[in-house]
Amino acid sequence: MIRIRYATADDLDAVTVLHAEARATYYRGHLPESDYAGPEELARSRTGWAGAIDRGAVLCAELGGEVEGEVAGIAAYGERDGLMYFSQLHVAPAHWRRGVGGALHAACAEAWRAAGVTTARLEVFEKNERAQAFYAAHGWTPDPESPRSGNHLVLRLTLGPETE
Repeated sequence: MIRIRYATADDLDAVTVLHAEARATYYRGHLPESDYAGPEELARSRTGWAGAIDRGAVLCAELGGEVEGEVAGIAAYGERDGLMYFSQLHVAPAHWRRGVGGALHAACAEAWRAAGVTTARLEVFEKNERAQAFYAAHGWTPDPESPRSGNHLVLRLTLGPETE
């Protein structure tokens, strides 16, 4: 069973560690380690996650059973320039292929629909083919207005009552 809940300040350490671990899986070999795992980047990341948690913009996924209470995945979203952005979705590599990412995605889409959001955007690292396949399977398509942002692809999701 996967339980989705909003993150609290008590989750900050687990969220920060999970974020660093997940990013290393797709940036390693493509970017200098200091860009995703150096001390300055880890401090910046922790500060960013603390702010997002304070804003109530971070969801945590927990699995039942032997790993009960462990944060297995995280997602964050927020409005930027009048648009909804899915800014983060990370699943601990030890918990891949267990439905954690799909459950987090569904919870975000539900929150967006409840808030009246009809379109969301995200940026995905161009070398992260695993994430690109996940997003495509969940209805994300290249954003025709701005398909790239540096070394990231920009994707868009149009939300309807049955989408997800």
